[in-house]
Amino acid sequence: MRRSNFALRLQPSLLQELRKAAEAEGVALNQLINVAVAEKLSALRTTEYFQERGRRANRAETLRILAKAGRGNRPESGDELRPDKKVKSRAKKRVGKRTRRSVSAK
Repeated sequence: MRRSNFALRLQPSLLQELRKAAEAEGVALNQLINVAVAEKLSALRTTEYFQERGRRANRAETLRILAKAGRGNRPESGDELRPDKKVKSRAKKRVGKRTRRSVSAK
């Protein structure tokens, strides 16, 4: 693996917190910073991926598929609610042409 050096200027208070975090994690400060940067880049790339993927989506086709999701399928074993997740109430609200069902669970 090729390595490179980069002079990073941090506020003293931030550097102090980073050192504490690295010590608590049992890793070197350099490793902690590398992992933090990698995690941030991953989050940015994921956001970009979903934004680009969303631009290619066919909204009408997606809504057509979602409208028939679950229709005609009998419940299967494991579909039932757990006893500790009792449903308090069910209410249907009419919003324009759409119907929305809100379920409150304890």
